[in-house]
Amino acid sequence: MQLLITGGLGFIGSNLVRHLLSRHSTYSVINLDAVTYAGHHENLAEYAREPRYKFVKGEIQNASLVDDIVSGRRFGRIDGIINLAAESHVDRSISDPAIFVETNVLGTQVLLDAAYRHGRALAKAEGYPGGFAIKYLQVSTDEVYGSLGPTGLFTEETPLSPNSPYSATKASADLLCRAYFHTFNFPALITRCSNNYGPFQHPEKLIPLFITNLFKGKQVPVYGDGLNVRDWLHVEDHCRAIDTVFHKGQAGEVYNVGGNNERTNMQITKLMLKELGKDESFIKHVEDRLGHDRRYAIDSSKIQTELGWTPSHTFETGIRETIAWYKNNPEWLEAVTKPGQEAIFTVPQAVIAPVL
Repeated sequence: MQLLITGGLGFIGSNLVRHLLSRHSTYSVINLDAVTYAGHHENLAEYAREPRYKFVKGEIQNASLVDDIVSGRRFGRIDGIINLAAESHVDRSISDPAIFVETNVLGTQVLLDAAYRHGRALAKAEGYPGGFAIKYLQVSTDEVYGSLGPTGLFTEETPLSPNSPYSATKASADLLCRAYFHTFNFPALITRCSNNYGPFQHPEKLIPLFITNLFKGKQVPVYGDGLNVRDWLHVEDHCRAIDTVFHKGQAGEVYNVGGNNERTNMQITKLMLKELGKDESFIKHVEDRLGHDRRYAIDSSKIQTELGWTPSHTFETGIRETIAWYKNNPEWLEAVTKPGQEAIFTVPQAVIAPVL
C-alpha cells in the first residue's frame, strides 16, 4: 500500500510517517509538505535513505502538483491520502487569516477533488464502477466545536461552532469532506483530536515553549488567569488512532480522539515547573488572546467502542518523557528555532523528488 501523507514534516505528520513505516513493513509513504516554519527535514532524518519514503516539496493547494501525485504519474498508484497539512497556530490565524483559508480550505478541496476523480477512474479500470480506489482521511481538531461550559464533553454530534479563523477554516474543510461523502459517496473520514504534545513539536506551542523557556531560565507566558482547560493527547496515541480509523473506520463518519487528560493551563504550568525544579516566580501572566475558548474536552467513546482504540499514555508519564526528549535533542531544537539552520541534518537530494 502506498499512502500520500500531507504535512508530513510537521509535528503530528512526522510522527505519523514514523509510525506507519515502522508498523507496516510493506507500506510506502509519499510526504507532500510545503516546508514552512513548522515543517523540518530534521523531523524525519532517520528516513532520509529509506526507499519506502519519498518527499515532495509543495503546497496542497497546488492543483497540478497534487494531480500529478494522486494520479499515479509521479510515483505509481496511491491507495490513500491522510491530510495533516494545515496552518494550525491560532495566534497566527488572528494576525493573518488569509493563508489559513488558502491552505486549510482550498487545499482540502484540491486533495478531495484529485482523490475523487482518480479514485473513481481507478475503481472503474479495476472492474468495480461506482466505487473508489482511494480512501481519504481528514485530520481535524476539537476546536471546530467551539467552547464548552464547565461540564460536558464534545461528541461527534456536537454542532460545529468555531471561534477563531483557524478553527473556522478547519470546520470548513470538515464540511467539504462531509459534502464529498454525501454527494459522491466518496470514502472520506474525519478525526477530531484534542491538544497534542510529545516529541518534534515546534516550540511555539504551549508545552514545548514552556519547556524550552524553563531550560533557559526564562519565565513562561500564561494567558489570562490560566484557567482555560484542554484535554491533552500524546502524539503517539494520536498516530495510533489515525492508523486505526484509516483502516477500520466507516466512510463518512467522524471519530473524536482524546487523551482523557483534562487540565487547566495553570495545572500544566505548575507540573512543568515541578518537573524542572522551578518555582512559581517563573510564571508570567500575559493578556489573554482574542477569542480564547475557555474549555475543550473530548468524548472518545465512539472510537474506543467501535474500533478498539484507547490512549496508552498518562499525562504525568507523557510529560516527563517529552521533557526528557527536548533535553536530549538540543541539535533538533537549535535547527528549528534559528533562521538558516534548517540544514543541520543533511537530507540526500536523491531522496527528494523534484517538483515538475
